[in-house]
Amino acid sequence: MNIAASSLPPGPLMIDLAGLEPSPEELRRLAHPAVGGVILFARNYRDSAQLAALVQAIRSARPGPLVIAVDQEGGRVQRFRRDGFTPVAPMRRLGDEYERDPEQAVALAYDVGLVIGAELAAHGIDLTFAPVLDVEAGVSAVIGDRAFSDDAGVVARLAQALVAGLTMMGVRAVGKHFPGHGAVAADSHETLPVDSRPFGAIWQRDLVPYRHRLLRSLAGVMPAHVRYERCAPEPAGFSAFWLGEVLRARLGFRGAVLSDDLGMAGAGAAGDDPRARVAAALSAGCDLALVCNRPDWVGHLLEAAWPEETADVIARRTGLLGSPRIPDPFELELFEPYLQARERVRDWSQRNVWF
Repeated sequence: MNIAASSLPPGPLMIDLAGLEPSPEELRRLAHPAVGGVILFARNYRDSAQLAALVQAIRSARPGPLVIAVDQEGGRVQRFRRDGFTPVAPMRRLGDEYERDPEQAVALAYDVGLVIGAELAAHGIDLTFAPVLDVEAGVSAVIGDRAFSDDAGVVARLAQALVAGLTMMGVRAVGKHFPGHGAVAADSHETLPVDSRPFGAIWQRDLVPYRHRLLRSLAGVMPAHVRYERCAPEPAGFSAFWLGEVLRARLGFRGAVLSDDLGMAGAGAAGDDPRARVAAALSAGCDLALVCNRPDWVGHLLEAAWPEETADVIARRTGLLGSPRIPDPFELELFEPYLQARERVRDWSQRNVWF
């Protein structure tokens, strides 16, 4: 990349950190032109003050913006759970609520998005890898109660309300796992799942949330490490058919595409070399390639030559940066809409014990 250091845009790699504060080597890596973001995990979080300091250290490491992200879905995938963060029940409980009272469930989904968004924004987090847009089919343990419902229309409606709450607080939403992970039993963390359904069946069910106006509200989409063998030979995250022809051309999505973790077993279809996996994801249409829990791979990748990038790709990555309405955790306790929503979410989560 031929970019002045004083205006370094986000690069094509999203990496992670080992602990509660960046090491000197990690700080050097964050300043590399190829790095575009950081994904945080539970190991990076002790309490509210530490997280705010960590985010500030990440931002100070680079002469330009970095996208800071986390998986904060609620339920079992909620990296921050205490001291400034509200435990949230699984999204399936919102689907159950919808069966009893649709309007109440939609209002509650908005509250959930507002609470998650306010708490992330107050700590300087740009985006969450949520909502899960997979349509539950009773076969996937790795998705299960992370999905809102087995009804695609309900998934779309509840997800749209949740995204509206996130957006109100200035936090970006990344929908996952395109075009759908709910109909395969295998876990892509451990192997490559194969979905044998024809395109028409996927279009009529799994793609309904992406065909919904919800898609315009998403800053990003994460494709699945799943091979849909009757549609394309490659898994979706490495497929120009799924990312270019379907997501971009047919559905008209203009936001960013972020790969799922390229260290997962499901990404092995692109080869064992991390450079091959990253190259396959980017050439298929991903704007950011996630490499998690493999600092050795990151070091190897940062030694590689990186090509010039188009303005459109850089703009899509920049669109992942948040615009926080709440500047710090202390102001949360003075923000009445958040306090009211938090009480409703706490009451609902306690009635749907999941931990």
